Amino acid sequence: MGKRETFRPFDAAEYLKTDEDMALYLDAMIEESSGDSRMIAVALGDIARAKGMTQIAKKTGLARENLYKALSADGNPEFSTVMKVITALGIKLHAAPAAQAKPRKATRKRPARELAVV
Repeated sequence: MGKRETFRPFDAAEYLKTDEDMALYLDAMIEESSGDSRMIAVALGDIARAKGMTQIAKKTGLARENLYKALSADGNPEFSTVMKVITALGIKLHAAPAAQAKPRKATRKRPARELAVV
C-alpha cells in the first residue's frame, strides 16, 4: 500500500505574516462578505490569532476566551468590540464609495440656436 496522505483544515492565520498581508486579507474579506458580518468577524479572528490572541486581549482589555468566541463564525461581536480589536491590530479602516458615480451631463444655459454662429 502507498503512503496515506493526511490533511488538516485550512487556517488563514498561518499565512498572515506581515501587517500588509493582514490589511489586504481584511480588505478582501470585507469586499467578499456581501454584508455578512460573520465573515468580517472571522477575518478579524484570523488576524488576531496570527498576531497573538493574548497580546490582542491585553491591548483591548477583553478576555482572550471572549475574543475567540466573538471572532468566530458563531460569534456576534458588538461594534465596540470590533473597533477595539481593529485598533489593537493596528489596522485603519477606510471608507470609499461603493460604486463609481456616473458623470453628470453638462446642462445648457442657453438654447442651442442662440449659440449657433450664422
